[in-house]
Amino acid sequence: MLWTARAVSVLGDSLGLVALLVHLQAEAGAAVAVALLLLAGDCVPGLFGPLAGLISDRIGLRRVMIACEAVQGLLVLAIAASLPPLPVLLILVAARGIGATTFIAASRSAVPRMVDDDDLEAANSALGVGTYGLEAFGPLIAAALFTVSGIRGVLLVDVATFAVSAVVLARLPLLGSVLRTAPADEAPPVGWYRELTAGFGHLRSIPTVRVIAAGFVGVVAFSGVDDVALVFLARDELGGSSSDAAILYAGVGIGLLFGYLLLGRVGGRWPALGLLLVGFVVSSAGNLVTGLAGSIAAAMVLQTLRGAGIAALDVGVNTHLQRIVPPTVLGQAFGTLYGAIGLAAGLSYALGGLLLAATDARITFVVAGAGGLLVSAAAAVALRRAARRPAS
Repeated sequence: MLWTARAVSVLGDSLGLVALLVHLQAEAGAAVAVALLLLAGDCVPGLFGPLAGLISDRIGLRRVMIACEAVQGLLVLAIAASLPPLPVLLILVAARGIGATTFIAASRSAVPRMVDDDDLEAANSALGVGTYGLEAFGPLIAAALFTVSGIRGVLLVDVATFAVSAVVLARLPLLGSVLRTAPADEAPPVGWYRELTAGFGHLRSIPTVRVIAAGFVGVVAFSGVDDVALVFLARDELGGSSSDAAILYAGVGIGLLFGYLLLGRVGGRWPALGLLLVGFVVSSAGNLVTGLAGSIAAAMVLQTLRGAGIAALDVGVNTHLQRIVPPTVLGQAFGTLYGAIGLAAGLSYALGGLLLAATDARITFVVAGAGGLLVSAAAAVALRRAARRPAS
């Protein structure tokens, strides 16, 4: 049921994003408007990540997930009804992004309460397939819907997916607040501010969590620009068409699906930290070598490998946190980490975009990949040391 709810909701998100991008391109006609939309949806919610995680820890996972879907649906309905001017649209999209961030923290915290420890890798891989698999079909479905319904029609379909997701989530077990049932020596102090600061302190006290957070943020800060640079690599350096650029983006999605499917079968044979480091290295090396590719076909193969590396990274991070972080602060762990990832991606868009403008796509990919590999090496050394130290 959680898989179905996430898959339907993410499919709707991808439909809505395409609709808003098309709307802005037609109405505003400026690349800056599109960039602001992406920043509002990805980066602004990152500032609220810790609070979003605390909400799921304190209130209860099922209630939080249902409320997040309902709020997001209402916000998208408001956008569909009014198609507001850019400033208002950015506020609504940022608010929807905060709801999505809260939902992600709650859904990832729910997994270890639903499956046995030995099945965490398979469960996280399955959720990855549902999340990223159907997301890849969103633009295709949106393109078909545009011919019969227009922008508002596609947004209303997005609203409907939130409603379906909420109904499915209502069938889950209650999954009440862990804070209310935890022993007194494990539960953080009462009060939002005290719980938030206590949660931060607890997370900082776990050596491997500190290293994972720093390494993940570092890799994303270098590699996030690849989403921007890929189209320039295809069109300029490799002399391809718009269709060739789409093929390269599809390669990442294919790699994600293949990686998640493979890890769903054999992921339990690998330690979570091993998967994490493999993901760091493969995703970074994929970018570096993509910058040296001599053809569209070679670049697609390399981006497919990169997608498989991202899948390993995702499963490794989620599984390790679910196993090592106490349930009382698990939501904060996910909210804080993925909030920081959103901010790192925004930094990569900005600084990487400047590098792309000053040089070219090949140099941008090589720098992104090399930087990611350096961070990966540092993370490997730090994790080896951290694994030997107890939490402080």
